[in-house]
Amino acid sequence: MFTEVTYATSAGSGRPNEDLVIAGPSWIVVLDGATAAAGVDSGCLHDVPWLVARLGGTLAARLAVDGDTPLSGVLEEAIEETAAAHGGGCDLGNPDSPSSTVAVVRVARGRVEYLVLGDSPVVLAPVGGGAEVVADDRLERLPGGRPYTVELVRRMRNVPGGFWVAAARPEAAAQGVGGSADVRELRGAGVCTDGVARLVDWYGWSWDDVVAALDGEGPGTVIGAVRGLEAARGPVRGKRHDDASAVWGRLGAAPGVHHRRRVR
Repeated sequence: MFTEVTYATSAGSGRPNEDLVIAGPSWIVVLDGATAAAGVDSGCLHDVPWLVARLGGTLAARLAVDGDTPLSGVLEEAIEETAAAHGGGCDLGNPDSPSSTVAVVRVARGRVEYLVLGDSPVVLAPVGGGAEVVADDRLERLPGGRPYTVELVRRMRNVPGGFWVAAARPEAAAQGVGGSADVRELRGAGVCTDGVARLVDWYGWSWDDVVAALDGEGPGTVIGAVRGLEAARGPVRGKRHDDASAVWGRLGAAPGVHHRRRVR
């Protein structure tokens, strides 16, 4: 079990926040819905927030009662159930159908299990210090390099050799980056969306810095650091402000060592 779970989330613009954080005593789920490109027909009657809410709720319902099914199996069942909930009016074969990244952490049988599908990383904090990031970087390795065209992303989504996200294909769950660690070797686990990973990808933080801030000042400070750096330096690419969510699940009977860092 986690001894404490804290989180913060912030919308990147005036649009609804398409991130979602749900947690229980022994599990954490973070989803980051893929904002639909302008002018693209998704073939679906539902929007991205609907998909995120439905998939997140289904995952939570399953994780709350099932500590034995592998996380990839839990996600596969949740995608299948969510796809069925669309009904017959949606073209789920459309590659632009609403989709989301998924990051799950679960404490079960003395292990901390994790699964990452898409660019919402999990970061593990060993008892001795430091950080171990679990990331799915396939979106960063598409042919030709960035900037990507809408057509390239459309063609490479949920296909072998491309990148995988949770949409309407249950088999995507088997493509997640997963594993586990001994719970006795960790003081905590963090989960964040790519809006927070900007700190490492763009602004010079290390994952050690992120863990120190999560464990010390808390997720709200991490979100504040992102927003401050976005305002001061601007984005490397894309949106000036993306939806940003960060979660810290503490393990062990006592709080970890609190590290202070100065926001650059």
